[in-house]
Amino acid sequence: QLVESGGGVVQFGGSLRLSCEVSGFNLDNYGIGWFRQAPGKEREGVSYIDNTGARTLYSDSVKGRFTISRDNAKNAVYLQMNGLVPEDTAVYYCGISGFRIVTITSDLFRCWGQGTQVTVSS
Repeated sequence: QLVESGGGVVQFGGSLRLSCEVSGFNLDNYGIGWFRQAPGKEREGVSYIDNTGARTLYSDSVKGRFTISRDNAKNAVYLQMNGLVPEDTAVYYCGISGFRIVTITSDLFRCWGQGTQVTVSS
């Protein structure tokens, strides 16, 4: 089970830190991806971190603003989001994957949480 938290309403340029708490999986064996879905749009891959934390990926739209990290001892993965803009407004989800991820596509992830809403006002 994956549970996302940390969303909220922030102003343009603000920051939020999302958390993905994982249960039922040994995180030493899985990578975690963050995705987002805005109304009327497809789910978009935002960031990914492999099972060791040594390899991370970011979409072009968030590169340089978002940072993904993980704490396997706490069974959690985090997404630090800085410099938020209205285009970041979406429901953010985390998913788990046992594949080697090259492109952050939702087809390779499973066990989605309920999501957490992020709203950025202009």
